[in-house]
Amino acid sequence: MKLFIKNMVCRSCQMVVRHELEKLELYCISVDSGEAEILGPLSVDQMKDFKIALLNAGLELIEDKKIILIEKIKSVVLEMIDNSDRPLRTNFSDYLSAKLKLDYTYLANIFSVMQGITIEHFIIDNKIRRVKELICYNELNLTEISWKLNYSSVAHLSTQFKKVTGITPSRFKYIDGNRVLPSAMCEL
Repeated sequence: MKLFIKNMVCRSCQMVVRHELEKLELYCISVDSGEAEILGPLSVDQMKDFKIALLNAGLELIEDKKIILIEKIKSVVLEMIDNSDRPLRTNFSDYLSAKLKLDYTYLANIFSVMQGITIEHFIIDNKIRRVKELICYNELNLTEISWKLNYSSVAHLSTQFKKVTGITPSRFKYIDGNRVLPSAMCEL
């Protein structure tokens, strides 16, 4: 049985889900970003306890099919952005369609209706979030960051960054470097 879980995007969330399933004495086949697979069904009491445990951890069990699809789209996007170490060999719409085995136009329409923004806007917002994180880590220069996040050039990254944040990446780095709590700026 597959369970779909909202907000499960990091390894620690996956560990929490696995732990909660084990506490309920359920055999966990796999836990991945946004979903867990268990052997057999959950009883009504197990389902209730699992939902409560998830809510306490800031997670939520999803049962609506459209919401499940939205979470899968988000999960693929975030996985691509946060775990990307090499450029995609295809455009993102083809990548997403292949990963979810659904037509991109269908995915884009559902996402826009349910989220109020386009998939492209969601990607841009999260790429800029990741750029901020990488700037704050101060381990990569802008050229390396642009390559890592599949930008065509540093100029493209800078233009998009300024459009979203109102400042250039260089200015952001300068501000971050002069703050008492640089991690607070990274969360902006």
